[in-house]
Amino acid sequence: MIKAADMVIGLAMGDEAKGKVANHLVKNGDYTHVIRFCGGANAGHTIYHNGNKIVTHSIPVGVIHGVKSIIGSGCVLNPEAFFAELKELNEAGIDTEDKVFIAANAHITTDCHLEEDRKDTKIGTTKRGIGPTYRDKYAREGLLAKDVPELAPYIIDLYEELHNNQQGDTVILCEGAQGFGLDIDWGDYPYVTSSHCTTAGALLNGIPPQAVRKVYGITKAYDTYVGAKDFHGEGRVFDLLQSLGKEFGATTGRPRQCNWLNVRDLKKAIDINGVTDVIINKVDILREVGEWNLRSSDNNAIMLKLGSEVAWKQYIRRLLNDNTNINVVFSESPERI
Repeated sequence: MIKAADMVIGLAMGDEAKGKVANHLVKNGDYTHVIRFCGGANAGHTIYHNGNKIVTHSIPVGVIHGVKSIIGSGCVLNPEAFFAELKELNEAGIDTEDKVFIAANAHITTDCHLEEDRKDTKIGTTKRGIGPTYRDKYAREGLLAKDVPELAPYIIDLYEELHNNQQGDTVILCEGAQGFGLDIDWGDYPYVTSSHCTTAGALLNGIPPQAVRKVYGITKAYDTYVGAKDFHGEGRVFDLLQSLGKEFGATTGRPRQCNWLNVRDLKKAIDINGVTDVIINKVDILREVGEWNLRSSDNNAIMLKLGSEVAWKQYIRRLLNDNTNINVVFSESPERI
């Protein structure tokens, strides 16, 4: 039976360092399973393990620590990309045998989906076929992972694995992809992904609500976005943020547009996802830039100039703990919380 489930949720528009946080939690936690619950090969989670940089796309970070890692029913999967990722992990010294699994009812990205997505010019997608795959899923025209012969060794029944585990209580870490600001229901539509990036989205992978123990919400000290809409702030300071923060997509290599952290959107994401712990990454980059500003709306003219790091942190703590007791962590390390 499921004893507990923790969530790693992106609170912005992806690229918040969810992989780093998930890796830290698995390394130091009691998890029996890690589940990627949304998205597909459009994700790029950067992890530093034993001094080596590893980027995962579909496979959860649990495999790095020998924990059963499942591509969940809420995900879409490109078989060719999956096998390539397995090979990369094995070549990096990660033992994936009997540790990586795929939910039988995950949907498959085909060559037709990839070809269609490459034609996108409106949204600015990663060209990984994600949107067309989800469209066919909801049109009930999709292909399930269990129906692809070469995936047979990896297929599991998610219900049986999580709820009827004969090896004792199940403790799950749900590793999210993308972020709340890209969620199909809550993001800035149509500049969104095609899946549910929320705590509720994680539950769709067979997890009862009462099992939720912790919800870790991840963001950065400033906002970034990759896509077709105009997001980059006006002024050289945002180019400096991009440069110092090495803001280039882990999957596409595209430069990320930068702006000040939007605290209104951050509070909204925290409230809707039931976040218990907030990790704000890359505070050191903001320190290098030397400006401690926040946005309170999509209008860049409405900006909060806090003047110092202490005042900036105090403002965020007061805002997030206005109605609830949320643990706020300001992080600077690329490897740990």
